[in-house]
Amino acid sequence: MFNILSYLTSRQVFVILLFLFLPVVSHAGNLVPPSIGIIRVEFIVFALMLIGVAVFNKKTFQVVIIGLSVILLIKFIFDPGFGMKRHFFGSTDFITQVLDKHLRQGEWAILLNLLGLLLGFSVLARYFEESGIPGYLPKWLPDDWKGPFFLLLFIFIISSFLDNIAAAMIGGTIAMVIFKRKVHIGFIAAIVAASNAGGSGSVLGDTTTTMMWIDGVNPWNVFHAYIAAGTAFLFFAWFASRQQDKHQRIQKDPQPGTIIRYGRLMIVFLILIGALATNFLFDLPAVGVWLAILTGALFYKTPWKEVKLAIKGAVFLLCLVTSASLMPVEVLPPASWLTAFILGFVSAVFDNIPLTKLCLDQGCYDWGMLAYTVGFGGSMVWFGSSAGVAISNEFPEARNVWRWVRQGWHIILAYIIGFFILYTIMGWNPSDTKQIKIKDCPCKECPAN
Repeated sequence: MFNILSYLTSRQVFVILLFLFLPVVSHAGNLVPPSIGIIRVEFIVFALMLIGVAVFNKKTFQVVIIGLSVILLIKFIFDPGFGMKRHFFGSTDFITQVLDKHLRQGEWAILLNLLGLLLGFSVLARYFEESGIPGYLPKWLPDDWKGPFFLLLFIFIISSFLDNIAAAMIGGTIAMVIFKRKVHIGFIAAIVAASNAGGSGSVLGDTTTTMMWIDGVNPWNVFHAYIAAGTAFLFFAWFASRQQDKHQRIQKDPQPGTIIRYGRLMIVFLILIGALATNFLFDLPAVGVWLAILTGALFYKTPWKEVKLAIKGAVFLLCLVTSASLMPVEVLPPASWLTAFILGFVSAVFDNIPLTKLCLDQGCYDWGMLAYTVGFGGSMVWFGSSAGVAISNEFPEARNVWRWVRQGWHIILAYIIGFFILYTIMGWNPSDTKQIKIKDCPCKECPAN
C-alpha cells in the first residue's frame, strides 16, 4: 500500500486532502473552529501532514506545503481571533523587538534564525570540506569502530557551545569524507542525536535551552541534563559506531595530496564565532553567521550553490515549525516527570520550540529534565529536529522515517535509558522560571498547591 501511495503526484495529494475536508468547508458560515469529537480539525490536518511526510518519502516538500496551506485556510475561515501579523510579529513595535530580545513576540525571530542557520551552515559545511581538515583526520582517528565513536564524541562536545545544526553539519561533512560517502543510516541518526544531546545541557547549544535562559531559567538549572544526555550518548554511540564500522570502515590514512587551506578554515571559525556572539548578545545567531559569510566573500569565492541546494530543506522545516505554531495548544498536562518524559516522544514529530514555549508559560518544570527530553527526543525521527533536517540535505537517503527508526533503533532506547538514569539520580526538581523552589511556587497548577 505504501508503495502505491508513494507514486501519487502533488496534485493527487491535494485532491485527497480537499475531499477529506469538504465537510469542514461546509461549516464556514458558523465561524467556529470545527472539530471531530473533541479533536480540533487543525490537529487532524497536522497529523495527516506528518503521516504524509512519513509515507511519501520523495514528496515530503509537497506534503508540508499542502498541509500548511490547508491549516492556514482553516485558520482564516474559522478562527476569528487569528491574525497573521500578530501571530508572526506580535503587537510590540518591531524595531523594539529586534533590539531587545526579552520583548520579542510572534514567530519571526525563530523562523528567521532557522532559515539563516540552515542556509548559512550549508555554506560552512562546504568551507570546512574545502579546508582539507576532514581528509586529514584519519591520521588521528582509530581505524576501527573507535574511529566513528570518537567522531560522535567530538560532535557531542562541540554542540555544547555551538548550535546543534552546526555541530551536525560539521560531523556529517567529516563522515562523508572519512567513510567515502558510505554512511550507515543508523550512524547518520547518531550524528543528529549526538548534536542534540550535546546541546541539551547548555544554554548556548540549542534553541530551546536558549529560550529557557532568556525567560529567566538559570543556566545551572539546565546543566544536569547532561546526566541523561551522557548516558544516552554512551549507549547509542557504541551501537552506531559498530554499525558504521561494519558498513564502511574508516579510511586508514589521510587522503593523498591533502592540503590544509587555512584561509577557508579561518572563515569557518569566523562563522562559528559570529553565531556565538550574536546568539549571546541578541539571540539572533543567524545574523552573525551571515555577517561572517559576507566578510569571507571579500577574500574567497563563496559556495553559493550550497545555499540553493539547502533552500528546499529549509522551507520544509519552516513549514513544519509554522504548522506546529498554529496548533491550538493552550495548555499542557500538569507539569510532572511523566509529562516531561512523554514530551520527548511528542518532540520527535511536533516541533520542540512551541512545546518549550508552553512549558515556560506553565512553569514548575524540572528544566534540565525538560531540556533533555524536548532536545534529544527530536533525534528519534529525521524531521524531529533542525539538525536532522539539515543533515538530510547532505544525505537524502536519511529522509525515510521507517529506515531511520529501524536502523537507528538505539536512539529510542538511549532516550528511555538516559531519562530514567537522570530520574533515579536527581529525581524531579521543578521550579518556575524565576528560580523559586516548588514549595513556594506561585503557579496555580503547581502540584504543591
